[in-house]
Amino acid sequence: MKPTIALLTGAVLTLGAATAQAETVWNLATAYKDNNFHTQNIMRFVEEVEQNTGGKLKIKMHSNASLLKMPEIKRGVQTGQVQIGEILLSAYGKEDPFFEVDGIPFLSRGQAMAWEVYELTLPHIEAKLSKQGLVPLFSVPWPGQGLYAKKPINAVADYKGVKFRAYNALTARFAELMGAVPTTVQSAEVPQAFATGVVSAMITSAATGNYTKAWDFTSHFYDVNAMNNKNMVIMNAEAFSELDAETQEAVMTAAAKAETRGWIMSNAVQTSLTENLIKNGMTVAPPSEQLLEELKGISRTMVDEWLAKAGPRGQVFIEKYNAVIAN
Repeated sequence: MKPTIALLTGAVLTLGAATAQAETVWNLATAYKDNNFHTQNIMRFVEEVEQNTGGKLKIKMHSNASLLKMPEIKRGVQTGQVQIGEILLSAYGKEDPFFEVDGIPFLSRGQAMAWEVYELTLPHIEAKLSKQGLVPLFSVPWPGQGLYAKKPINAVADYKGVKFRAYNALTARFAELMGAVPTTVQSAEVPQAFATGVVSAMITSAATGNYTKAWDFTSHFYDVNAMNNKNMVIMNAEAFSELDAETQEAVMTAAAKAETRGWIMSNAVQTSLTENLIKNGMTVAPPSEQLLEELKGISRTMVDEWLAKAGPRGQVFIEKYNAVIAN
């Protein structure tokens, strides 16, 4: 009996080792809370990857900046600290101007135009990320962005000297051109920043306004629908290359579904969450004609500044963009 037991024991150990080798566990970092529609979409992506791979690839999700803060995530994926992460693409305009195109006010306005901009910029984004050892998995836009304030706003001059929350270089520049004082504040820190007087106004979506309970610290939301910034889920290229072909296909299939689903979710939450601002006592209104025209003037300045950075590639993009607008 002893040799038989030994053989069985060895077989069990061998099977256990094979199972351990077959199962791969990745970490995914995002800075947003679990109630955020971006996070909920990613949760479904994670579930589908595990289901489609039969558990061969499991992804452990770390939301609400619990593992890495937003500014740390891209570098974390590049270095392999985590295998997947979600970033706000426009925060990396210094690395490549095409990362921030969708953050220029009134250039990527509304989902239809946001998609056109995405298609025109994606080849540039993919090329840059590839050089950085990264693979784009999917990208989802935020609902259209509006202006939040503690008082009625009728013109750009009403923001003069106001401490204005910025979340990337473009929103900082936007604030400067309005005469406001930009201060960088990440999404998770917005309520505290308003409570402590660090900022008293911001431009962001109705979604972020709901997630941060903007009605606790602002009174007015002007639905200017200025731009549809996009989040992008990126992956470490080396980690991806180590997966077998079947698992790689499962990841990319789940990513394609997440992108389609995410755009639908973004469109759905825009209306419902704007209505929820009203339910919680905020004044929601369209911008005055003067404010809108002044904001469009700021947009033209920012487009010119972007073109100066982007060079010939940027000029080609603008020509293609204008052709789309004309159609």
